[in-house]
Amino acid sequence: MKRYKIVLIILLLLVCNVFAQKKPVRIIFDSDMGPDYDDVGAITILHALADSGQAKILATVASTKYEGVAGVFSVFNTYFNRPDILIGVPKGNASTAKDWQNWTDTVLAKYPHKIKKNSEVPDAVEVYRKVLASQPDKSVTIVTVGFVTNLANLLETKADKYSPLSGRQLISKKVKRLVSMAGSFPAGREYNVFTDSVSSKKVFKNWPTPVLFDGFQIGKEIKTGLPLINNEKIKNSPIKDVFGICIPKSKGDANGRMSWDEVAVFVAIKGYKPWFTTNRGKIIIEESGANKWNNKGVGHEYLNFARPVAEIQKLLNNLMMHQPK
Repeated sequence: MKRYKIVLIILLLLVCNVFAQKKPVRIIFDSDMGPDYDDVGAITILHALADSGQAKILATVASTKYEGVAGVFSVFNTYFNRPDILIGVPKGNASTAKDWQNWTDTVLAKYPHKIKKNSEVPDAVEVYRKVLASQPDKSVTIVTVGFVTNLANLLETKADKYSPLSGRQLISKKVKRLVSMAGSFPAGREYNVFTDSVSSKKVFKNWPTPVLFDGFQIGKEIKTGLPLINNEKIKNSPIKDVFGICIPKSKGDANGRMSWDEVAVFVAIKGYKPWFTTNRGKIIIEESGANKWNNKGVGHEYLNFARPVAEIQKLLNNLMMHQPK
């Protein structure tokens, strides 16, 4: 009888442990994927945390529409053994900004990918509606590391074959939070915001869920990529190739590339504690594309450092050296 009780207690502890484990964060990743290359570090961290069971990648969508961006997403998803992840590209007005280092051309030429042209994938907004409609309520985290063009368009959508809800209603019902690499805090003028300032103003004024901002001032301090390109054990890696191509082309990247996008994905999945604290309030986007902060507002937060930069930098560098399972 005593042995039976011990076994029962062990089983109960195991069951409690299973339920105590965090469920993977359901992620839609929205990126300009170029013109910068920190997007490449970001999508690597996304797949690394998915491989460890901490994230579930629902879709990868582009906020740019230069020809080949769908193929670039396909390269990285294929490399990490997820070739069937949904990819979307904006079909209407959107940036056509492309990398000046030509790393996108290199990975498209060198690595396998089944998607070759943007025309082979649906509109980014259609991907959003399709994915969101299929998910449990309040379960999806959207992380944007480019322009918020798609989100502005999503807000304006009406009922369709995927859902009878409007865009705003669908977001309110399905999205838990938005994490955005955007803005400079407490005030400034940042590239992702001012490039499509009309969409930025619309989204950050009207978005119906909590928003966490990873501001320019955070990623500017964190330099990544050198451990990756100096790691001789990593072979035939599009991520290593991109950083190896780009870092030598800019004197400012001699100590590694600034890591805006990597931070956004990291906190979207891991949470911001203990590495960061936040200020609460509300972002205000001005007509010029500059931003300022209203401490008395509600619904928004922006990151501040709580741990040494070197500690966070090491975490990101290690994740960026992750190899496919």
